[in-house]
Amino acid sequence: MLTKEMMSSWAVQSPEEPGFHAVITPEKTDCKHARVYRLNLKAGTSYILCSEALEMHPVLINGAAELSGHKELQRAMKKFDSFYIPGNEKVTITALEDSIFYIAAAADEGYGKVLFREFDLSLPIGDIHQIHGSGVAEREVFMTLSDKDEASRLICGVTWGGAGAWTSWPPHQHEKDLEEVYCYMDMPLPHFGFHISYLKSGEVEDIVTHTVHSGTMVQAPCGYHPTVASPGIRNAYFWVLGAMRHSSRRYDLAICDPALENFNS
Repeated sequence: MLTKEMMSSWAVQSPEEPGFHAVITPEKTDCKHARVYRLNLKAGTSYILCSEALEMHPVLINGAAELSGHKELQRAMKKFDSFYIPGNEKVTITALEDSIFYIAAAADEGYGKVLFREFDLSLPIGDIHQIHGSGVAEREVFMTLSDKDEASRLICGVTWGGAGAWTSWPPHQHEKDLEEVYCYMDMPLPHFGFHISYLKSGEVEDIVTHTVHSGTMVQAPCGYHPTVASPGIRNAYFWVLGAMRHSSRRYDLAICDPALENFNS
């Protein structure tokens, strides 16, 4: 049975030391389908990323880098650019500046196709650049790997809330179909926000609150999970949806808390 103590362990501070780090994996977290790794590279150093049995989707969170060693991925990367590789692929990442990558991963089932997505917030509102919510819950979303892109289980994107505002509101869950991980960024201490977890509709007295800032990763294997920023700060995070099966790799399966879904702003 899930307890508040177990839920309190859902927040992890990802390592800042150089190298490739497993942060959210089935061996050490409650998420069994969504995985997240962090790659920290000093300027001038390289790392060969091998996907093996996983599909992988790295997003450049800070810095500048260059890709090589893969015929379809030979180019420079700037902040928030991303790429996707299915299983049994490899690519060399070379840091042009000190760089941080958050890397989403999930089981590869043979549906994926290599993709590079340039970050561009000038794109019109549509499939890739989106606005969600309204009022104090309005947030901007850039889909780094949308449900319309070819992949096995992953759907991913970057979200920015308003200053001191809510995101993922009304609270939602998708526990029968997808797990989620929120990977916070661009919120250096002493700036902070809160990531909220609770299990049953309306039972907000059983909330577990996680303090979040740059590098914090919070898993949501089940339950409702809204977030809110402290005054003057906006929550910013890379989110990872890992479907439990390819057939549930959909972006329309979130269920809002019926006790709160009419309180949108």
